[in-house]
Amino acid sequence: MSVNSNSALPKHIGFIMDGNGRWAKKRGLERKFGHREGAKTFRKISEYCCELGIKYVTFYAFSTENWKRPKDEVDAIMSLFESYLDDVRSHVDEKIRVIFIGDKAPFSDSLRNKMIALEEDSKNFDRMTLLLAINYGGRDDIVYSVKKIAEEVKKGNITPDEITEEMISDGLYTKNVPDVDFIIRPSGELRLSNFLIWQAAYAEYYFTDVLWPDFSKKDLDKALEDYLNRKRRYGGI
Repeated sequence: MSVNSNSALPKHIGFIMDGNGRWAKKRGLERKFGHREGAKTFRKISEYCCELGIKYVTFYAFSTENWKRPKDEVDAIMSLFESYLDDVRSHVDEKIRVIFIGDKAPFSDSLRNKMIALEEDSKNFDRMTLLLAINYGGRDDIVYSVKKIAEEVKKGNITPDEITEEMISDGLYTKNVPDVDFIIRPSGELRLSNFLIWQAAYAEYYFTDVLWPDFSKKDLDKALEDYLNRKRRYGGI
């Protein structure tokens, strides 16, 4: 089954970019070099998704739990975000919308302002929507939404009985973005790691031992071929 321009391709793909540190360790390098290679793969794969006509792509770049890593590694990742933003800026030039999901508050004013500017400059583009999950956690996302709903209940605008799934979805960082259809995780780890846990209710999953810096267009083709051979049931038969 051909991947190129197949109408049955997922509308929204999520990537858990995992394996950068192990990639570096296998080569006797510091972990930061793995993250640099991972940034190159991000650029390559995001461009290829656009070529394939995928409308929404979410990359899990930094989780709320990643702050627990050694300070020197976190500092290296933070400095790399500048490179990420340079790559993302080129996507804006290609008429791609950029959305950052997660809590921006802990970042420096400079980084946060660049993120906000990218979102603003690309808000009217629709060739593809690129979502970068930075300081993101699925549980935190749900709490973020529930707090907003709780405020509406407190104000008397709604009652608890009136709360719906749609209200929760509308309060998430991914508001107005369709639920993820297909989640790909390189590196051999078999877990979701708190990624889009509300939005992934009926997602298909694909795991591969390939480390993220080595993940290629051919690897994505292989994953998509697997997806195309599945039948999504959404809880039915």
